[in-house]
Amino acid sequence: MLSKKTQYALKALTYMAEQINAGPFLIADIAKKKKIPIKFLESILLELRKAGILNSKKGKGGGYYFNQDPSTIQLATVMRLIEGPIALLPCVSLHFYQKCADCNEKKCGLNKIMKEVRDNTLSILENRTVIDLVTP
Repeated sequence: MLSKKTQYALKALTYMAEQINAGPFLIADIAKKKKIPIKFLESILLELRKAGILNSKKGKGGGYYFNQDPSTIQLATVMRLIEGPIALLPCVSLHFYQKCADCNEKKCGLNKIMKEVRDNTLSILENRTVIDLVTP
């Protein structure tokens, strides 16, 4: 299940992508339009800026704007940044792998199925971008 934080991040990015030529975007405007608590949104946008997805400009006419074309920002990238691992088990995660202490991965049926779930999920999330949220 996606956390509220990830949902809010995707909502904010969708809002910005819908009006790509209208930026930079004020945090207060995004928060109001998308019904996101402003303090929570501030921390989310800061994370996205630190990761290079967004950039910001201070002062009059300032706000947040895309640092790269939204058609190049994979949903998998955003989800990993905000949510962490996409895999449902640590023993099948590509970027956050951890061996299960009580299991032999080569003989574990759950491991095999969860790898399949991971691969199918990734095939969607790595082939969809922020712009796909605007034009479903």
